[in-house]
Amino acid sequence: MTDITFYHNPRCSKSRQALDLLRERGADPKIVLYLESPPSAAELTALLKKLAIAPRELIRSGEAAYKDAGLNDNSLADEALLAAMVAAPKLIERPIAVCGDRAVIGRPPERVLELLA
Repeated sequence: MTDITFYHNPRCSKSRQALDLLRERGADPKIVLYLESPPSAAELTALLKKLAIAPRELIRSGEAAYKDAGLNDNSLADEALLAAMVAAPKLIERPIAVCGDRAVIGRPPERVLELLA
């Protein structure tokens, strides 16, 4: 079966649903509890490349930490956004599934199945 790394928050229903979908199809992903073991700026940069998105697209703008840190300032550099996600991993959109050089954000959860195709 395909090697998948799954950035998971067990308290998130979408994350749990996406993980269940993968397991139902025989995948046994490596689970990364990113709130307990946050990715570094370099790891986030690699994830962003695989996702083919900009740092701002990976940030959960509805989180209190987003407003508290003033991240709604569109003039902030990518490095500042990465640093904010490293400092407060709750800001990272979830779940993220990675397989090789591809990754998807599991919103909706069914998106993770793209990695199995």
